[in-house]
Amino acid sequence: MDYSPASLARMIIKVLLLILAVSHLYFAFAGYPGPYYLRGYHVGIGLGLIYLVTNWRGQRVEKPSLLNLVLALTVLFAALYPAIHIDYVQQRFMYVDDLTRWDLVVGTGLVVLVLEGTRRVLGPALPLTAIGFILFALTTTNTSYPLLIEQMFLTTDGIFGIPVAVSATFMVLFILFGAMVERMGVGKLFMDFAVALTGRQAGGPAKVACITSGLFGSVSGSAVANVMTTGAFSIPLMKRIGFKPSFAASVEAVSSTGGQIMPPVMGAAAFVMAEYLGVSYLTVAALALVPAVLYYIAVFASIHFEAKRLDVGSVPEDQLVPLRQVIVESGHMFLPLALIVAVLFMGYSAPLAALSGIVAVLPTAFLRKTTRHYVTIENTLNALEAGARNALTIAAATACAGIVVGVINLSGIGLTFSNFVISAANDTLLIALVLSMIAGIILGMGMPTTPAYIVQVALMVPALVTLGVQVEAAHLFVFYFAILSAITPPVAMAVYAANALAGASIWEASIKAVKLGVTGFIIPFLFVYEPAILLQGDPFYVALVILQAVVGVIVLSAAMHGYLLTVLTYWQQAALLVATIGLIYPDWRASLPALALVGLVIVRQRLSGQASPGAAR
Repeated sequence: MDYSPASLARMIIKVLLLILAVSHLYFAFAGYPGPYYLRGYHVGIGLGLIYLVTNWRGQRVEKPSLLNLVLALTVLFAALYPAIHIDYVQQRFMYVDDLTRWDLVVGTGLVVLVLEGTRRVLGPALPLTAIGFILFALTTTNTSYPLLIEQMFLTTDGIFGIPVAVSATFMVLFILFGAMVERMGVGKLFMDFAVALTGRQAGGPAKVACITSGLFGSVSGSAVANVMTTGAFSIPLMKRIGFKPSFAASVEAVSSTGGQIMPPVMGAAAFVMAEYLGVSYLTVAALALVPAVLYYIAVFASIHFEAKRLDVGSVPEDQLVPLRQVIVESGHMFLPLALIVAVLFMGYSAPLAALSGIVAVLPTAFLRKTTRHYVTIENTLNALEAGARNALTIAAATACAGIVVGVINLSGIGLTFSNFVISAANDTLLIALVLSMIAGIILGMGMPTTPAYIVQVALMVPALVTLGVQVEAAHLFVFYFAILSAITPPVAMAVYAANALAGASIWEASIKAVKLGVTGFIIPFLFVYEPAILLQGDPFYVALVILQAVVGVIVLSAAMHGYLLTVLTYWQQAALLVATIGLIYPDWRASLPALALVGLVIVRQRLSGQASPGAAR
């Protein structure tokens, strides 16, 4: 056995990661401790492990330096300081009693260590955003430095606020669930399932990527992680059958990004949304269902039309898998996911649902010989370790986002920004929505979905609600653009990840990703103006609006990719773009002429028998 310092360090870090995973499973089972205990522990051990496993460049290390070891112990102590002095924290008069010298020193240290730890795992975007808000509050408002530290450190409105609370309860459990099912062969199941469904169709590999990434992304909750997992298979296959590298990268990036809005699990930010709205996670999933389905219908249709236009074929015969074989051999691995949904439907909490899913993974994998070999102690421990590593990033991101939200709430910046948006929009909702979209994409660039969403809730949602937007629609609106920033240039992180596998031009792939995912930029406006998309209203009317929206996104996909029944001429393409506006706008006086225009294009293509697939216009 290797007893070198590096080997011992790896062993200790692995044990600490396993303690992090098991302790959160225990809390979900036995009950959660008080806010300062749970949140302090989550931030302290999460940030402490970040300092143990990374250096100042953000690179992963096998053995921490002495400085990083000191920083790890310091951040653990600082995060647990309020819990250690819980009587003092609870008995003092908030915002009235002066801070002690130790409060200021330890609080300042925690803020600095949270910013630095976040920079190491997520890059500079989020920490610089937090620093910018801190400086703005200190220099342009009446916020004093001690008051700022008190807000960040000795209340549950700063670092230990709602974002960290959700991370310590909901998020970490679903991250562990995702790691467990991945290690037990669910990734292969999703891939085989998608191949069996669409592998024989035109552009089969791209459609496989669309379905697989939607399924896997729903569990993983990370666009970039999803790209690197499913893209390793789908991108080379797409290139092999004739798709350009840039299109292959865009398909994987757009499909993986959409996984965060796809129920039943969705991305981690959905749990934060449920907390902000004061509703169950299942309610959030129900609200997001139709928009997510519309998104994937549009992506799937775009792939189909592009494949037909380029005359791109299907998955090679030797890689096809019969659907019956997939269901018989691996279909049982859908059971843990189904159990989570069932527990949520029964009215139990999201942490209990996640815990139920995790507990069910091992016995479910043991049911069949095809997956039984995954059930080993080593593989289970590795899954828990991998899940805990992934949770570190979320712990840092939510703690840093808590700094931003704390500053906004303390200084009144959120109200100032809301008034600015309302004033700039001149009380016009459409202009306010466009401004919020632009701000949301800019704030989300280079930032994970969860902190991007949290910041936008504090800044954007109040203005939209003031202008008459339903609160659920307002939250979903900013949620969408926090997600879509991952495929929007110039900082399109999901496209960057896909491009690393495809070897395409960054800008070419980014532009194609926006083109492929254009429906995602339109859907938020649609459900703001038409709540039926969120399943609100008379069932018959809701069904009619959804049907019209489905037709609208398919027509838009055809127009964007220049193909319907055959290759579109330029006037036909323009006609379909005009028809899309009529179909998406919720008014039958616009919808009927739009349908007539689509019918005219279809008849014209039928009669003319124009250009064959793959031909130039």
